[in-house]
Amino acid sequence: MADLTTEFLGIRSPNPFWLASAPPTDKEYNVRRAFEAGWGGVVWKTLGEEGPPVVNVNGPRYGVIHGPDRRVLGLNNIELITDRPLEMNLEEIARVKADYPDRAVIVSLMVPCEEQAWKRILPRVAETGADGIELNFGCPHGMSERGMGSAVGQVPEYIEMVTRWCKENYDRPVIVKLTPNITDIRYPARAAKNGGADAVSLINTVSSITSVNLDTFSPEPSIDGKGSHGGYCGPAVKPIALNMVAEIARDPETAGLPISGIGGVTTWRDAAEFMALGAGTVQVCTAAMTYGFKVVQEMVSGLSDWMDAKGYASVSDFVGRAVPNVTDWQYLNLNYVAKARIDQDKCIKCGRCYAACEDTSHQAILMKEDRVFEVDDSECVACNLCVDVCPVEGCIDMVRLQPGEVDPRTGRVVEAEYGNWTTHPNNPMARAAE
Repeated sequence: MADLTTEFLGIRSPNPFWLASAPPTDKEYNVRRAFEAGWGGVVWKTLGEEGPPVVNVNGPRYGVIHGPDRRVLGLNNIELITDRPLEMNLEEIARVKADYPDRAVIVSLMVPCEEQAWKRILPRVAETGADGIELNFGCPHGMSERGMGSAVGQVPEYIEMVTRWCKENYDRPVIVKLTPNITDIRYPARAAKNGGADAVSLINTVSSITSVNLDTFSPEPSIDGKGSHGGYCGPAVKPIALNMVAEIARDPETAGLPISGIGGVTTWRDAAEFMALGAGTVQVCTAAMTYGFKVVQEMVSGLSDWMDAKGYASVSDFVGRAVPNVTDWQYLNLNYVAKARIDQDKCIKCGRCYAACEDTSHQAILMKEDRVFEVDDSECVACNLCVDVCPVEGCIDMVRLQPGEVDPRTGRVVEAEYGNWTTHPNNPMARAAE
């Protein structure tokens, strides 16, 4: 049976599933229930400096994007960091860590971008016995207007500076949480590494407005007729998160930097994809808020079953396995030629492939008598749209033409040799190089 025990920065947890810093990790009551449900670790909801706590709105805090079946695709939140006193949080963290020594307990922190502010809070966090800290450089709303959160995460020099302060004044792992609200995620990741960060976590939420109420003409969630941008999370942001994780994992300047993956993890498969792209752990928020803490049990059992089927004894066996297969477009093999193939036994004659291809693609699917759909290889460019819109899994596949076969669309013989854009005769730069 697969061993899901995870060691990340020397921090051991029974599985790689951690709750992200968010409402689910706001207090001792929540975290204890989470650990009893089976979560391997938590990142405690972001703590601020001592003094009057921040003030959250007392009206709606979440907006939502639903799928056709009311499934939650994404949540937008305008909630700030913890509004509970610092001392209360620290006492609870210490009690929880003492009672659950085998679980990862990371403390998320956000204080003003001043060295003394960090020097004041770090010793107090250290006294709790927590396993490490996560620097919240990602929140896109509320705190960023105060010069914190993504206001820091968007400036690599600030990331490096604050990370260095923390490494100099704290003797346990320092994780830097990165904002996706930036052009190139590699620069803040490099800055975190240069500042001495032990790891990065990403992504934090995406700045967004999910909807507008067309009766009040106010963005949702609406507070007394007004709305604000907030942080978007959930399954909808997963593709953005996977790309950014991969960019850091394959960047020569940050390769090998440990990563905790965040962004839409809802199933074991989501987690495995993040880990295949280099994440050593995954953090979850929206799935827990949608389905409750026990959703982790399905994640654990699903990942374990998949690992058993694949012959992976531990999670380290597949972490990063997909990274070498991520490349830039210019290096894709232009001599790889495929065609769509429809399994007539599985086809339910709905015609979605035909409509999509006829109206929006390459007119490569023909409708014959009795609604039999066939592929016209002379027009098929293997765009994969028919596969994506087909409601029957496995009904349509892309089948590769073998070297030596003639592509009916181009009339050219399929070449066996690998060839990409850098050497293609249509590339003016390639001709210049010659």
